[in-house]
Amino acid sequence: MKKYQTIETEIRDRICAIWLNRPAVHNAFDKTMLVELTDCFETLPEENILCIVLRGRGKSFCAGVDLNWMKNVALNSYDKNYKESLLLSKCFYTIYTCPKTTIAMVHGVSLGGANGLLAACDLAYCTDEAVFSLSEVKIGIVPACISPYIIKRLGEFGTRELMLTGRRINGKEAEKFHLVNKSVPMENLDEHVASVISMLGTSGPEAMSQCKKLIHEVSNHLTMEEAYDYTAKIIAEIRASEEGQEGMNAFLEKRKPKWVE
Repeated sequence: MKKYQTIETEIRDRICAIWLNRPAVHNAFDKTMLVELTDCFETLPEENILCIVLRGRGKSFCAGVDLNWMKNVALNSYDKNYKESLLLSKCFYTIYTCPKTTIAMVHGVSLGGANGLLAACDLAYCTDEAVFSLSEVKIGIVPACISPYIIKRLGEFGTRELMLTGRRINGKEAEKFHLVNKSVPMENLDEHVASVISMLGTSGPEAMSQCKKLIHEVSNHLTMEEAYDYTAKIIAEIRASEEGQEGMNAFLEKRKPKWVE
């Protein structure tokens, strides 16, 4: 595993934990962290892992962008400002398209761009006490790079409410808005995520990756007419694959598939 300056990685029992590791600033991200997160999510799929869990060291998940870094970037030319902003877009997109199942675990605060990190993950869970805010409008800017992922999770009108008001919500409210899948008491967060990972462990690893690709293509690229043929081809390919054959044989023979053993 690579060593990074602003994040830590740990693989145990095929579960990879990525820890945001700037606790002194509540894990606010700067250029270095964005580059390192992108590199990590690009290279980890090569490892023999079931899923990736993204979380924060210290008191918070992430306080969003490091304002000192953003202020310095804003003083640059448009071209340099644009290139720096692309780091944000690339990081979120890399997490969103990662072939492994991704899970965000949120505690403390998740402010501004931090919500792009969790929204780009497949699943997100938080503590009831966690605080969320899409507060960019309060400082005269907009949550541009995170917007595709926030809108996918919340829908248009939920997004309008939180982005235009910039108001803070707690974990239970975040669950109602569908920003997270579930909010639980702080003492139950690890246990709840462990139960979700246990369920993932009974699913075919390649099937999960193909399922993510299927959802992305159908949701973003295909008309209903195009999906008609595309989906038929996908299921035909998967049925004939080694994992597909093993899964169906295991079901018919009333045994666990090899990936569970």
